[in-house]
Amino acid sequence: MKPPKFAYHAPLLLDEAVRLLARYGGEARVLSGGQSLIPMLNFRLLAPQALVDLRLLPGLADIRVAHDRICIGAMTRQRSAENSVVVAQHLPLMKEALAWVGHPATRSRGTIGGSIAHADPSAELPMVLLALDGEVVATGPSGERVIAADALFSSFFATTLGALEILSEVRIPAMPARCGFAIEEFARRKGDFAIAGIAAVLEGDATRCTRARLVAAGVGGRPVRLRAAEQMLENAGLGAEAIAAACRKAAESVEPTSDPAASADFRRHLTGVLAERALERAANMLREPRHG
Repeated sequence: MKPPKFAYHAPLLLDEAVRLLARYGGEARVLSGGQSLIPMLNFRLLAPQALVDLRLLPGLADIRVAHDRICIGAMTRQRSAENSVVVAQHLPLMKEALAWVGHPATRSRGTIGGSIAHADPSAELPMVLLALDGEVVATGPSGERVIAADALFSSFFATTLGALEILSEVRIPAMPARCGFAIEEFARRKGDFAIAGIAAVLEGDATRCTRARLVAAGVGGRPVRLRAAEQMLENAGLGAEAIAAACRKAAESVEPTSDPAASADFRRHLTGVLAERALERAANMLREPRHG
């Protein structure tokens, strides 16, 4: 199918891009990687008056370290982040997650900011942003504002970004050197949208958990922090029984919906199974004497 008619703009400055959004009164869409937007246009799920392409804006594809945070420009290609030494060293959970995103061809065009702003509830990058307590910078007519991951995702494919705001940067605290982490996901085929996914980050040692982060994707309208399961791990440690109990709590905590891909009960079951796999892998990293 062909997309509906729209005006096309490729501004050279971020401020110019914001002014273009304002000119169209919220009826323009931002084009970053286009791996989701272009198919939606072709299927006529969207009919914007204009596209504002960010590919020519300077400084939006950089990865840098600033004050113990990894700052990733919104236009950074997913493949570039996957191959980044900085990401591998400071955000290994993101590096692992990126291998699950689509295929190498789509990662070569898709962007970090584009995936997060698209807010697909089954996507890996929003899940990782929440698991790592990240935040984004939104640039709009009033300047910049910072939005924490927990306040960014509101519902299916929806964020708290304003209609005239552009997600310009992603900021994530560097992961501690001594931590365990894992991504587990289930999809029909490699590269398909996940039916359910789990991101786990554990801090502590072989038996004691000082801090846990457990986030599920694909089981609601947005990535879900499994706080009750996290609390159980921090209280009871990382023994087999404690992990099994936390995984049962994780499955009980989600409220998925049914769709043609999977039933709600299957997604709930997957949450517990994937959480157990992820937590065991993460805990095993902490049990390794030389880890970190």
